[in-house]
Amino acid sequence: MSGKPIDIGILFFPGMTQLDVTGPFEVFARLPNVRVHLLWKRIEPVISDVGLPLLPTTIFADCPDLDVFCIGGGPGLVDFLGDDEVIAFVRDKGGSARYVTSVCAGCLILGAAGLLDGYKSACHWLMSEQLAAFGAIAVNERVVIDRNRISGGGVTAGIDFGFQLASKLCGEDVAKKLQLMLEYQPQPPFDITVQNAPPELLSQMRLEAEPWLRKRAAAVQKAALKLKSNAMTVA
Repeated sequence: MSGKPIDIGILFFPGMTQLDVTGPFEVFARLPNVRVHLLWKRIEPVISDVGLPLLPTTIFADCPDLDVFCIGGGPGLVDFLGDDEVIAFVRDKGGSARYVTSVCAGCLILGAAGLLDGYKSACHWLMSEQLAAFGAIAVNERVVIDRNRISGGGVTAGIDFGFQLASKLCGEDVAKKLQLMLEYQPQPPFDITVQNAPPELLSQMRLEAEPWLRKRAAAVQKAALKLKSNAMTVA
């Protein structure tokens, strides 16, 4: 295929949930005329939240202008919500991208960079309430499209998100062929979702998650205050 390549950037960071981004990567990397940049501060192994080493391909300083900027979530984002270098990079490359995208709690970093104010966004169900701190509107759907913001909900939603974005980038026929090639036809062994789970199970999971949710909420509030303070300074 001739023409300018489509540049897709996926942000890596220590402590990320790898399936948030390796699911979409599996789709993106197979699209025609696409270059995928795996972005981090340095070219060195990045260790996921469950110990999987991943290697970035492009440092921040070498990142080209992007057609698509994508970021996933994971417990490591608590450290990077307050990292000025990361947030400035996200604001720069994400803010100028044709599509600004996230999976799971990656939307919180987009929010900290000021890129979700007034936009609808999906998020992992345990953290969706935290989007409001950045002026974003949480929507309980697997994939949410609001203008050029595209977001996937929980971890596995990144694959659905990948196919939807593939359709926008290369057309529905290409996305359908790729979905068929990858045999994407999920059949979960258990019929249990946030929508149909017993209330007592959801309550138990929220209680078990409360310590790290509290830590993440504190980081979100701190990032939101910094964003507001920076906006007032510029004004």
